[in-house]
Amino acid sequence: MAGRSTGGEEAFRRRAARSGAAGWAVDDQLIEPGLVAVALPVHDREGSVVCAVSVVGHTSRHTADSLGRTVLPVVRETVAAMEEELRRDRPAAGAPAPNGLAHWTTASKQELGAEFVESLARGLTVITAFGEGRPELSLTAVAEATGLARATARRALITLEHLGYVRSGDRVFRLTPRVLSLGRPALSRTTLPDIALPHMAELVRRVNDSASLAVLDGDDIRYTARVATERITSVDITVGTRLPAYAASMGRVLLAGLPAGERADRLARTALRPLTSRTVTEPARLLGLLDHVHDEGFALVDEELEEGLRSLAVPVRDHAGRTVAALNVAMHTARRTTGECLTEVLPPLRATAAAIESDLRIAGRFARVPEV
Repeated sequence: MAGRSTGGEEAFRRRAARSGAAGWAVDDQLIEPGLVAVALPVHDREGSVVCAVSVVGHTSRHTADSLGRTVLPVVRETVAAMEEELRRDRPAAGAPAPNGLAHWTTASKQELGAEFVESLARGLTVITAFGEGRPELSLTAVAEATGLARATARRALITLEHLGYVRSGDRVFRLTPRVLSLGRPALSRTTLPDIALPHMAELVRRVNDSASLAVLDGDDIRYTARVATERITSVDITVGTRLPAYAASMGRVLLAGLPAGERADRLARTALRPLTSRTVTEPARLLGLLDHVHDEGFALVDEELEEGLRSLAVPVRDHAGRTVAALNVAMHTARRTTGECLTEVLPPLRATAAAIESDLRIAGRFARVPEV
């Protein structure tokens, strides 16, 4: 969805001029519907703008004006502290910067002597040069990332390639899946999150909203996999996060997958407290909702878990038809109406769950697939 019309280049110039005069800028849903933001520039010791600091909110909580009134004093203090740090004396230009890796390995070698294998430390650090957003690196990039001399980095890469942990081509190096066996043998097993993540990534690409996988853990759900969309802001949830099952779309899918008597028992022992003004907390009404989820095969939760948050979930079943996990797509309410969730998101969400179930059945022929 596009943001509000910006009014063209002339309107932009006027906004920029106002922001320059005021010393701060406001964004009232210009980039994305439902998002408001304020921003302040950060100046270096010469007075040049080197970056900007912004705070983003949602229209379910703030207007552009109220966000400015609330956060501007705090942001100004933060920017002032940043600028004070920038004004402090720095090493003179051309002074040798400390080589982080070389300094660390040398210090460790001096401390431990023959007990410290410096070449092993350097080789393992080369592996850590590859990370999120850095799936492939040139020799120069590896040397810069680790602080190693090019010759040292090259020897480490050649050794790792010989052992099968690195492969090369087109003057770049890439890690192989074999590195997963280093230090974390459990990762070499196939788990349900392992199976689900590639399908979830494709789902996120299609719907442009974040997707998550969760299992039932007591009276809560526990996130076991998540693929976040590359949006300006998104719900900040990580693997391991727990949320009350009764108020979450994935929780309702998982509860609906239980025998009817067990659903009632769980709700009877759960402290049903309102998380927003829309949270359903009446046991009888919740049981009715769970019956509906069981019959329809999906749950749609609208601002019950958090204001401004809308979530749609479906079950993931094993070969016996047992609900072993739930898959959802979450978004801010400004993104889609509830009707659009059902027409635009539910079909690809169900297709993704079916693809995960298909792979789960195949993997399950050879070994038990852990759910986490």
